[in-house]
Amino acid sequence: MKCASCQMKTKNMCDKEAFDCTGGKYSLDECFEEENKPFHRLSGYFQSVHGNNLSRLDELIMFSKKMGYKKLGMAFCVGLTEEAAILEKILSQHFEVYSACCKIGGLKKEDYEIPKVKEDKIEVICDPILQAKVLANDETELNIAVGLCVGHDMLFNKYSKAPVTTYAVKDRILGHNPLAVCYSSYLRKKYLNKKYE
Repeated sequence: MKCASCQMKTKNMCDKEAFDCTGGKYSLDECFEEENKPFHRLSGYFQSVHGNNLSRLDELIMFSKKMGYKKLGMAFCVGLTEEAAILEKILSQHFEVYSACCKIGGLKKEDYEIPKVKEDKIEVICDPILQAKVLANDETELNIAVGLCVGHDMLFNKYSKAPVTTYAVKDRILGHNPLAVCYSSYLRKKYLNKKYE
């Protein structure tokens, strides 16, 4: 499947017609499992009732309330501490909020064969697995990823006991807005021609 390029050519036809491009090759039994139904319903509900007038934060709060969640967890990057503190303050008006910083375990890079930026300094690595364990200990019902590194976000998602939603992704160059590559003709040109080893 190459849906992204197909959508550009057909102008989102699959959003306008009930057509299964896969030819019915996949079972969709999971969609009918009771534990999965609320996730589908609420996403559709927000769009139906509010159109495109909700921010990500609005949707996060409303979704959590509709699901009956009381305890939210936040796994955040130390580089976004200020943003995480603001988000925690806002969410704490509605929920019990627990948070775990990426450096929580105090693991040294040299102990894990990870190259250091400055050899003469102590450098601590991120510990997304411990973030997941700490939030599980707090019995969070939904975890929010805020600015975790590529790779660390995958480990956090893998080990989180609660469902995970991403509030923000890390992009050190583009102000944590990786979609800027899609919106800027200069950046598009740069990345369409960039070579990697």
